[in-house]
Amino acid sequence: MAAKIKKGDYVVVISGRDKGKKGKVLKVIYDEKTRKPVRVIVEKVNMVVRHQRFISESKPHGKVRKEAPIHISNVMLIDPKTGEPTRVGFKIVDGKKVRYAKKSGEVID
Repeated sequence: MAAKIKKGDYVVVISGRDKGKKGKVLKVIYDEKTRKPVRVIVEKVNMVVRHQRFISESKPHGKVRKEAPIHISNVMLIDPKTGEPTRVGFKIVDGKKVRYAKKSGEVID
């Protein structure tokens, strides 16, 4: 199954308290039953504070700031050609299914 947003993509938040922030997708979280992407973790977006107990010197402890998941409907892919938010489409190129940016027509992968 092809996902519209994948790990490593650059996205922009289109709604919520972090609206307008841009970042790289660190992880895509899939629904257990349907195996569809439902949430993403974006670098430096939706930061929360978690209290982490001491485990070892090498791991952070105390108040730790980390990224929380954000719903996939609240982010849009950034067009590699124009740098603006764009929708994603699929088409067949040389017998392979590829993603492309709807605004510019640029092939993403």
